[in-house]
Amino acid sequence: MAGKKMSLFQEMKKTFMLHAIAAHFSNGLIPVAILYLLLTLPGGDPYFEHTVEHLIIISLLAIPVSFVSGLYEWKTKYNAAKGPVFIKKIRLSIVLFVLAALTVFIRFSMPDVMYQQGMMHWLYIVMLFAMLPIVTLLGHYGGKLTAAARQAAGRRK
Repeated sequence: MAGKKMSLFQEMKKTFMLHAIAAHFSNGLIPVAILYLLLTLPGGDPYFEHTVEHLIIISLLAIPVSFVSGLYEWKTKYNAAKGPVFIKKIRLSIVLFVLAALTVFIRFSMPDVMYQQGMMHWLYIVMLFAMLPIVTLLGHYGGKLTAAARQAAGRRK
């Protein structure tokens, strides 16, 4: 029994993909944050708005893990190839991090930003919504890389 557990652990260790986990984590939380933002807008429910804040903070913490692990995989799996998909993913990741950091900064510096009617209120909302197409594109390009790798592996067999 212990031998099976060890081999299962070894198999998990061999197939563990930090980048995929970190990327899916932040890319999954941001659309949920947008959903809660949409639930906040009509009535200004503070519970929904606090959920947006928490989800963006967690995403902000996960983005650097995804970025660094992505760079590591790019260098080890793809020999740091300068292909357009890689460059797009790197640039989009940086933009995503900047947007997330700015939204968290705005939210911390102006805790009542969602209950104001000024420019910062709309800037905050626009920046949150701007993250949605970015994570969508990051996922799309990641899917293209994964599909290409699977095709290449299939041709080698």
